[in-house]
Amino acid sequence: MRREVHLPRPDRVGYTSAMLTSELIPAAQKDSRRLLVALHGLGDSMDGYRWLPEAMNLPWLNYLLVNAPDDYFGGYSWFDFPGDATPGVLRSTRLLVELLDAQRQQDFPTEETVLFGFSQGCVMAMEAGLRYPHRFAGIVGVSGWVPDPARLLREASPLARDQRLLLTHGLFDPLLPIAPVREQVRQLRAAGLQVEWHEFAKEHTIAGEAELAVIHRFVVAAYAA
Repeated sequence: MRREVHLPRPDRVGYTSAMLTSELIPAAQKDSRRLLVALHGLGDSMDGYRWLPEAMNLPWLNYLLVNAPDDYFGGYSWFDFPGDATPGVLRSTRLLVELLDAQRQQDFPTEETVLFGFSQGCVMAMEAGLRYPHRFAGIVGVSGWVPDPARLLREASPLARDQRLLLTHGLFDPLLPIAPVREQVRQLRAAGLQVEWHEFAKEHTIAGEAELAVIHRFVVAAYAA
């Protein structure tokens, strides 16, 4: 089932996408309103995460796979990289807030929703999730970063410090070295955010069963809380 959320065009020059495209993969348990929203990385698409429902093996979980708004060499992008990420991050945050609001209208409560992102998708999960005025069941960020931690902390929702966060990263990531991300996690924790942090012997990817097991445990615990 594809959903297209049509939005007014943003004012900023250079960003002319007017919608996000998403696809809902229903839970095997038909009456479940639990939802995982999956945000892909640079150059990827929703198709890159069709394996996730089978890998997670949670019959009560619905999945909303989302394409970023900008074309990028056969895939999609959430914001410019490299370069100044701020205009695209702010634009994509607004689009995601609209999409998340639409899920609430479709009877998927935010408190029953996990926001998941890889790389650029991790950035957007953090940026949109911590600004959103409702608390998620959890936010999962894999192999990503926060472009401006001080700004995000200033603009975060009052609920951000009650939000459960899982962040993971690779010791050998050639695109996003781990040391600056460790420092960002330290800043977020010092500001009172509840960040669970895991490091894996991996590059810029998801570290197979070991990392999936950590994500699986976090998601299950999010709904048990």
